[in-house]
Amino acid sequence: MTKRSYFFCGVGGSGMLPLAMYLRETGHTVQGSDRAIDQGRADEVRARLEAAGIEIFPQDGSGLSSKDQVLVTSSAVEATIPDVAAAQALGADHMIRAQLLSQLTNEAEVSCGIAGTSGKSTTTAMLAHILTTCARDPAVVNGAPILNFEDTEGRPMGWRGGGGAFVCEVDESDGSIARYNPSVGVILNVSEDHKPMAELKELFGGFAERSGRAVLGIDSEPVAAIAESLPRDKVVSCSLTGEADFSVSVLETVSEGFDVDVRTPSGEVKLRLPMIGSFNVGNALAAMAAASELGVAPGDAAAALGSFKGSARRLQTMGSARGVTVIDDFAHNPEKIEGSIGALRKHYERLFLFYQPHGYGPLASFRGLYEDAFAASLGPDDELFVSEPAFFGGTVTKTDDAQVLVRNVAARGANTRFAESRDVFLQEISRAQAGDAVIIMGARDDSLTTFAKKALTTLEKAS
Repeated sequence: MTKRSYFFCGVGGSGMLPLAMYLRETGHTVQGSDRAIDQGRADEVRARLEAAGIEIFPQDGSGLSSKDQVLVTSSAVEATIPDVAAAQALGADHMIRAQLLSQLTNEAEVSCGIAGTSGKSTTTAMLAHILTTCARDPAVVNGAPILNFEDTEGRPMGWRGGGGAFVCEVDESDGSIARYNPSVGVILNVSEDHKPMAELKELFGGFAERSGRAVLGIDSEPVAAIAESLPRDKVVSCSLTGEADFSVSVLETVSEGFDVDVRTPSGEVKLRLPMIGSFNVGNALAAMAAASELGVAPGDAAAALGSFKGSARRLQTMGSARGVTVIDDFAHNPEKIEGSIGALRKHYERLFLFYQPHGYGPLASFRGLYEDAFAASLGPDDELFVSEPAFFGGTVTKTDDAQVLVRNVAARGANTRFAESRDVFLQEISRAQAGDAVIIMGARDDSLTTFAKKALTTLEKAS
């Protein structure tokens, strides 16, 4: 790939940062801007980017000074943003993030793209950990920091690798999944989130058809239908509950996670997975299946997963005080919310849950599904606090759907209230007792992790 100068508008975002880091490692000049950095909400992110040699500019167009620069943005960027206007004035090339990432994927000699409504970041992290532990040295572009590498190698989201497969997370929210043609394509599950089901089936089905081999989580009905439509020798199926190429014969819950007997095409292997949530066992099956397609024996993959630490903000334990555990979680769509709460309720007496919707648009479009998820998963003693959706500027229409959600979930019997501020929640968690958990849940806002740390500090001070 010819060396170029890239400027990332929104460089601190979960999708942009790892791609920027990867390009910097491969010898490109990388610069960027980010509204969160300008607003003082992402100092740690700025420090990480600058330590990697990525220069940060204000998001005022000043970082774009040459037509030879390539502006990279998300698909949702507004034309009024100064960086976009500056690039247009210069005549600089403008690429959408997915256009660039799919180009890297499709040009790689061996690639693996991991897709699905839920579990993409965790499964990508699992596969990266397997391949690295088994000396396959992959290139990785993930949507969340991988805790194993954050602790030991300083490269938690995106890196060049040493010639192994190119592994990345593939997003469907903007339809850009249609750009990818990986050697191995993984589809974990499909449920309504950003788009209607008919469109999702078409997008994911096309992705599976274009993949050299398709690793498919057939417990998801739409994915099972995709599997039926493909030649059998193209599909590697995964299932927690039924017959599949990678399936479960024994699943035992232990204090730190699961002990699993996994059936594979080469025989049964033992897996001890140090993560809660049976959905993570499904993610592990998919990671093992993808690793097998990339040359790693299932037994070696299972052994590697025994030391997997997870991904940031995916049911991440921040610490405990007074016997109360504080957890930071990225769950933001109905399926993820129900899965996370279901997993947590098996381990904790009572949940104090703060949920910040990730946008006014998604909440307005799918509010009924959110209401169903909370009403179905919360226990009689759990407490849910819902705030206004994340909003950092732009032209989106603000609505009262968060308050409506609270009223409707409360009407169905759950202890739910609207949180006018985060301080309201911090006051209420003083009632938490040993065996309870405090959960901060939501996406698109780095300050949620800071808030989770503040919740832990609040509990410690009340000890």
